[in-house]
Amino acid sequence: MRLPRSVRDVPVAGKTVLVRADLNVPLEDGRVADDTRIRASLPTLQLLLEQDAAEVRVCSHHGRPETEEDRAKYAMAPVAARLRELLPDGRVQVLENTRFDPGETSNDERFARELAGGCDLYVDDAFGSAHRAHASTEAVAHLLPAYAGLLLLAELEHLGRLLGEVERPFVLISGGAKVEDKLGVLSNLGGRAGAVLVGGKMAEELRVENPLDFEVEVPVDVVAAAEFARDAQSRLCAVDEIPDGWLGLDIGPETRTRFSERIEEARTIFWNGPMGVFEWPPFANGTKAVAEAVAANQDAYSVVGGADSVRALNELGLADQVSWVSTGGGASLELLEGKELPGVAAIPSS
Repeated sequence: MRLPRSVRDVPVAGKTVLVRADLNVPLEDGRVADDTRIRASLPTLQLLLEQDAAEVRVCSHHGRPETEEDRAKYAMAPVAARLRELLPDGRVQVLENTRFDPGETSNDERFARELAGGCDLYVDDAFGSAHRAHASTEAVAHLLPAYAGLLLLAELEHLGRLLGEVERPFVLISGGAKVEDKLGVLSNLGGRAGAVLVGGKMAEELRVENPLDFEVEVPVDVVAAAEFARDAQSRLCAVDEIPDGWLGLDIGPETRTRFSERIEEARTIFWNGPMGVFEWPPFANGTKAVAEAVAANQDAYSVVGGADSVRALNELGLADQVSWVSTGGGASLELLEGKELPGVAAIPSS
């Protein structure tokens, strides 16, 4: 895999640096509820400050604002306040939400030039947005000398390992609601995997019709519910005995055991997507079982991606027990499909 040139290789003393970070974090009562992404951006910012950058201008999108009311809702002030708590250096400035400007979504050169104005170089550290050819992720890289941040490079290196020769058995675990969202990754990686374990709603679709040219393992039992609700009436049943009108909202205990045994044998693991509606405790046991099995296998190189899978790991306190937790979401999926990411392609090679 081609790696872009690193921020480590450029002298920044006395320069103003524009950094595209991924600070799209959840807020509660006007405060940052989860600062994982802010913390992930710190190593690059600290490096620039240690190398005597004169000013570091940090830009990011936050939410999906479309109106003036949304602009207030998704203002960067709480994010900037949390970053100042973690990195109290006056040289760091957080710019307002790049997503609000129409140029952010249309890759407008005018907006890119506004971002680049007064800056000496550009550092892209927002892997989670690298699959989007936006003004702040791609166009500005053609206006300033561009480099990759430490997080972006680490994501490419860790995820890139899955695209090369891997230690076997290789187990691929996929969940979530839509097969089409994961089909590219399943197609690109699944043929090399010793086992492809599928849960969530997408398992139902693959059980009915499998468009892939290899076998996948789907649940044999499920926790079914009378309706899609946290407190719905539920029962354990075989996958082919779900009552009419009921929904399978989690994998059952026999499937959990089968999947866990496969994971225990693995030497390379990639997991993306929950096994059910894990946000609701009655339907969280399948995702919990997979998370615990992945974390317990310390002999394997394990990569976990996708917001829901990462959230499950964090809530269970298991994130530090896997080899790499990706911040990528859609970017990680596109990379593992074999696609070129515009935000990476715009940065020259090292």
